[in-house]
Amino acid sequence: MSNPILSPRLMARIAVSLLFAAAAGQGLAAQAEAEAKRILQPDPATIATMTHEVKSYGKTKDGQEVKVHTLTNLKGMRVRLIDYGATLIGVETPDKSGKAANITLGFPALDGYLQRHPYFGSTVGRYGNRIAGGKFTLDGKTYTLAKNNGPNHLHGGLKGFDAVLWKAEPVSTQEMVGVKFRYTSADGEEGYPGKLDVTVTYTLNNANELRIDYTAATDKLTVVNLTNHSYWNLAGAGSGDILKHELTLSADKYLPIDDTSIPTGAPADVKGTPFDFTSPHAIGERIGELKKDPHKTKGYDHCYVLRGQQGNLELAARVKDPSTGRVMEVFTTEPGVQLYCGNFLGGGAGEGGFKQHEGFCLETQHYPDSPNKPEFPSTVLRPGQVLKSTTMHRFSVEK
Repeated sequence: MSNPILSPRLMARIAVSLLFAAAAGQGLAAQAEAEAKRILQPDPATIATMTHEVKSYGKTKDGQEVKVHTLTNLKGMRVRLIDYGATLIGVETPDKSGKAANITLGFPALDGYLQRHPYFGSTVGRYGNRIAGGKFTLDGKTYTLAKNNGPNHLHGGLKGFDAVLWKAEPVSTQEMVGVKFRYTSADGEEGYPGKLDVTVTYTLNNANELRIDYTAATDKLTVVNLTNHSYWNLAGAGSGDILKHELTLSADKYLPIDDTSIPTGAPADVKGTPFDFTSPHAIGERIGELKKDPHKTKGYDHCYVLRGQQGNLELAARVKDPSTGRVMEVFTTEPGVQLYCGNFLGGGAGEGGFKQHEGFCLETQHYPDSPNKPEFPSTVLRPGQVLKSTTMHRFSVEK
């Protein structure tokens, strides 16, 4: 199934055809024909359209069909999405020589996504990142969640939004083509209060911008933190590690964490630390320092406090791969971004064969454990409110 966007020229063709038909009835056919030839000179560049193709991608274990949606723009960029987990399974962009490659980590077939995997490309919710002790309190009532990451709750629990089938519908205008995914999370699902109606809309335009718009509404007081968990490798998925990628973050502070990756309290300055990406640095330049005292981590897995904090769509990160010239800029309305560098990828089949540091994530979101830290930006959603959040990835090339 294909849903092309009607170009202005195509709409003009329709209008002129109607004019010609009317004119013919009035004896003005010759004049109408001449006008049609003037307006409708062949111009393949403007007649071409962005496309949205839908095909079957297989079935879930309980027999539900999963579709793959392929979005293509006029510059050769291609985005692939599946309605299982509202998951981004592929982004193909050209390098400085014009050669296209997929730059997101994932699996070659649906089976990989049906197992417990590292959230490759997943829409994560109801709460992305960690909640300490698997508990939080709202209006005096304590809610207990699954502890699926050591002593903590992670990415929505045992069966989060990454592991459910979403409803999909095409969206398009003259400027973009996309897919809107819908899911209703039942009251009490994974321990969270309130029925939550969620939409995630992915759109692609001819400026090589991939935009993700989130909305959520609830019928009870609840907490929500939605994000996309794509792993990127701008040299191409499977090409090796990302340690030479050059990263810049719009963040002067980050959140220090304890041994279980829960923020310990107030944000800390990045200046003079391995966390300082206020100017471009290779990801691998100082990552070794995080594997020693006092950090004792496997690499970057920290939330950065973005400048601004006003809910506007602002630049959060810029990444460049020097070998291919590919550049990715990330804009968001969120107050934070979690930098994760595939620390726990081990090369196994359940990890798509990808090894440690062969991909990085920039998860735009509210801060980890916000429900238990009132000093952090709130993730509480009340009945009558509508959560709105946007993240955009812009892709380009520097030679």
